[in-house]
Amino acid sequence: QLQLVESGGGLVQPGGSLRLSCAASGASLDHYAIGWFRQAPGKKREGVSCISSSDGSTYYGDSVKGRFTISRDNAKNTVYLQMNSMKPDDTAVYYCAAHIAGLMTVRDICVLGPGGNYWGQGTQVTVSS
Repeated sequence: QLQLVESGGGLVQPGGSLRLSCAASGASLDHYAIGWFRQAPGKKREGVSCISSSDGSTYYGDSVKGRFTISRDNAKNTVYLQMNSMKPDDTAVYYCAAHIAGLMTVRDICVLGPGGNYWGQGTQVTVSS
């Protein structure tokens, strides 16, 4: 059974950087697209960035485009989210989720949400001075 664990969250000042990690166990991530999602108090869940299982295609939400970078290291069974030029609006709980490779594009996975029920427990990110 695939399990996901996020790490790397914390408190950062505006303009600062953090790198989140999503480590998988129980199965190889080779056949899964991975997405990063976030949810702030009182707000809907938002798809931040998604990466395909095979060709490396990526999707970024408009609010993070140009600031965040998603990458994956299948040898380490881990996906990363590098967050730069962070803003207070980036404050949220960040979750990673896996979607078994299929017909959905990375954009669809981020916008509509992943199929299945493979979610991590979340990591808090707070951007504040």
